[in-house]
Amino acid sequence: MRNWLKAAAAATLAATMLTGCSFGGNDGQGEKTPTSLKVMYYDESSFYQEYGMLFSALYPEIELQVVSTQSIYQSSGDGEEVDIEKRKQEFLEKEKPDILMLEMNEYEKMAQDGKLIDLNSYITKDKFDVEGLVPGMVDYMKELGGGQLYGLPSGFSSQVLFYNKDLFDKYNIAYPTDQMSWNDVIQLARQFPVEGSKEERVYGLRVGYSGDLNQMSTMIANAEGLNYVNPTTKEMTINTAGWKNAVQTAYDALKSDALYSEDPNNGMMGGTSYEDYLLRNPFISNRLAMTIDGSWFIRELEEAKNNVKDPSKLVQNWDIVTMPVSAQMPDTSSSTYYNNIFSIAKDSTNADAAWKFISYISGEDFARVKSKVAYNNGFSIHTKYIKDEEGRNFAAFYKLKPAKQLYDYTDFDKLPTQFSMMFYNYMNEEFMAIQNDEKTIDEALETLQVKGEELLAQESMTQEEIDEMWQKQMEEEQAKMQEAAGEAAAE
Repeated sequence: MRNWLKAAAAATLAATMLTGCSFGGNDGQGEKTPTSLKVMYYDESSFYQEYGMLFSALYPEIELQVVSTQSIYQSSGDGEEVDIEKRKQEFLEKEKPDILMLEMNEYEKMAQDGKLIDLNSYITKDKFDVEGLVPGMVDYMKELGGGQLYGLPSGFSSQVLFYNKDLFDKYNIAYPTDQMSWNDVIQLARQFPVEGSKEERVYGLRVGYSGDLNQMSTMIANAEGLNYVNPTTKEMTINTAGWKNAVQTAYDALKSDALYSEDPNNGMMGGTSYEDYLLRNPFISNRLAMTIDGSWFIRELEEAKNNVKDPSKLVQNWDIVTMPVSAQMPDTSSSTYYNNIFSIAKDSTNADAAWKFISYISGEDFARVKSKVAYNNGFSIHTKYIKDEEGRNFAAFYKLKPAKQLYDYTDFDKLPTQFSMMFYNYMNEEFMAIQNDEKTIDEALETLQVKGEELLAQESMTQEEIDEMWQKQMEEEQAKMQEAAGEAAAE
């Protein structure tokens, strides 16, 4: 990828020089004015690979200086609570970056605090085309900005529902459609037959990698805007009617045998070739009607087409629709996210040059070049470059807006450092007990509520203690896998 970007930058620069185009500012005499821009980003190397190399080739008169934000989020190592907001303010005061790379909740907060420059005047002056951008994106950014546009994303990511049209045709079942609810999708999955061995039968739906109760319940709960903890108030919120409904929906779906769940031994069985690896995915091997995945799965489908010798083993006719949604919020999805929002700091002395960077990164030329790099990192914000040569419904990737985030994710840093890891393990244990009919949903959620409250009352562990806990968990998981592999070999 690095070599490709270098080549693309060189080619773009050469084309610019050949056509005699002039970029950048000047002093009125045709001379370019040197400008230095400070860019707030998490890592200098990744910034240049993703953005800086192409921009610098086109605008050599603008010097980019990357100030890394990694120090903001580094643990103190002694278990003490880290005040991310305080660190961030100290960082901004010290470095004074012109361009800020923000996530959605950071963008919303800084816009509300009056720390960003409104981009509308620049857009009007330069006649920047917003019509070709992802529908609803600019309005959403204005909504977060209190009515003004203070930044533009450089891309977005989302998940969708892939479906096998041939299997739907074979069993005379209607295709899924955009904005179906979770209940509707599950009912669709249950129309497929459940007979046959696990290795050969057809399945209706796969949710996530493992497809277990924990993962599916969480995805349904997220669609409804539910979380298991309120990090701002440090209160557990898992023992609620909403969560009970989400878990019950997932439980009923799993018990119907319509859903595919990953065999933990799947990676240790069968052949060892790349073709064998690809065919282990039941959607690729034509045994799964629907699966939820991201844009990266398109690359895997293409890899299978190019590497599996017998085409009859592969899914041939597939398409996509939007991710299942909440019936109460059919236009939003918790799996849609606008990435790397670039804004201009209110006190920047180089706002014009900063806008030049943002307008290029958000513009069609950059989108055209970046569209050549598959779909591994999501999509451009220009719908013109989100298309499929075979006419598939790629609009499903951008039809849903991001769900409004209920909490600032930095508030999670205020929880004990061990909370997320340990509570996830508790969820796995309790949800597996539900799945195995060893506990009722009410019993498991009540237990999780209590265990979560106990974790929230603890002091944060030191980094050394966290590392020891990780190591112990990894050893236990490895022992379980070896035991399962031995049992599978014996059978």
